Amino acid sequence: MITTILLLILLAICFHYYLLHFGKYGRVINLIPGPQPLPIFGDLLDFCISPSKLWEHLRKLNKQYYPIFKFWNGWEAYINIRHPDDIETVIGQPRFIQKSNAVYGLMLPWLSTGLLTSAGRKWQTRRKILTPAFHFNMLREFTDVFIQEGERLVGKLKSEGRPVVKDLKMLISEHTLNIICETAMGTSLIDKGDFQYKYRKAVHKVGITIMHRLFRPWLYIDFVFFLTPVGMLQSRLLKILHGFTKQIIKERKEYHEKTNGRYLADFDGNANEETDEMTCIRKKRLAMLDLLLSAHRHNLIDDEGIREEVDTFMFKGHDTTAASLCFTIMLLAEHPQIQGRARAEVKEIMESCNGKLGMTELQKLTYLEMCIKESLRLYPSVPLISRAPEEDVTLSNYLVPAHTVVNVYIYDSHRNPKFWPNPDVFDPERFTPENCHGRHPYSYIPFSAGPRNCIGQKFAMLELKATMAYLLFNFIFEPVDYLKDVIFVQDLILQTEHSLRTKFVPLQVAS
Repeated sequence: MITTILLLILLAICFHYYLLHFGKYGRVINLIPGPQPLPIFGDLLDFCISPSKLWEHLRKLNKQYYPIFKFWNGWEAYINIRHPDDIETVIGQPRFIQKSNAVYGLMLPWLSTGLLTSAGRKWQTRRKILTPAFHFNMLREFTDVFIQEGERLVGKLKSEGRPVVKDLKMLISEHTLNIICETAMGTSLIDKGDFQYKYRKAVHKVGITIMHRLFRPWLYIDFVFFLTPVGMLQSRLLKILHGFTKQIIKERKEYHEKTNGRYLADFDGNANEETDEMTCIRKKRLAMLDLLLSAHRHNLIDDEGIREEVDTFMFKGHDTTAASLCFTIMLLAEHPQIQGRARAEVKEIMESCNGKLGMTELQKLTYLEMCIKESLRLYPSVPLISRAPEEDVTLSNYLVPAHTVVNVYIYDSHRNPKFWPNPDVFDPERFTPENCHGRHPYSYIPFSAGPRNCIGQKFAMLELKATMAYLLFNFIFEPVDYLKDVIFVQDLILQTEHSLRTKFVPLQVAS
């Protein structure tokens, strides 16, 4: 009896494989170049490897099959692109806003269907609710936080009183998490070291568990996955992550309860810090979380929806900017002449405003912005995004059926020699107005592009400039670890296998 059942299962698998690969869908997909798949398994055996080897394998395939290739993740086809024309077709169309379930579906236990993972009407509603949080007036208020946190970071480094070598990942992610909590959530993490440390460690580890699951389709079934050691680890991590965000939401709700919700209607960006005489508590800047709480009062979002968006922004708002700061610091450390020019610009602006930057001064740091943009070209914080176009599309003269997974390799697109001469060279001059003129708009997409571009990209750029300005004004960066030796791993965010260390030399010591 058991033998008969197993034989029937085997026959069903073979029949499904035959229909998939030799039916209309499979014949169309298999016209696209790519590695030769094995029967049943597809290309799985080539992808069930360590995260560092997976990173290298994908880089090799992108070069070998430029500009497009396919592989089979078991029974699901993945189309992979890096040419700007194809990228524009996939992410630049208002009718194509569906994220692929292959990648983003695995993030649902953590982020549910927030702004990053949702689609259709829900995504449009959430985007409309959250867009005012990044209005110019709100960003102007947030600048004070960027500056305060930049000064605190400098003070922390200076307190050691000598040239100091730091693990950039740990140093910078604490800084960016403080910023996103203070600005977007209205909650300070100062003096909550263990609380935020556990969260940052859990974010890193949960990304590893998601990538582990991606190329093991038998783990796509939640019941199966959460019985495995990796699944049980993810369950423990999710308790930490959700516990952190629930505490953030709880504190903000309590604040508005104490003030009878009187500030929730005030989103004109003019709220200042002041003392409320009736409750003797501090009125905080209105934040993104306040928009969600206000929407909740009008039945536009429920408690679970608030949690989804807070989880999404806590992750995307701190981990991506931390990665960008790490690589920008390392690049400037390895290029002292460029670092010196950026510092000279910062020094001139700082002296003109007596060391107190504001929105106007940050906007004048044009060369520093060029350095950050070039860093984001070489090391985009999100190296890959994924879509599932709702209609058939033609990419590099190949037909791709509707709802097929299409992976956009931002990292490889940014190093395309057809659009970036000497692509591996760090050269901020690429981003002068003259050199930007006429460049393909989808050849550079560190914040994605099109209707689903990053809602917080202006916020991120101001944060990056403010942090870098204070560091450059107070320290000289000297390399300890070199980027040529860095081993990258495939992850949700651009990650490295080992720490990234840089020496910070106080300027008065260096002089």
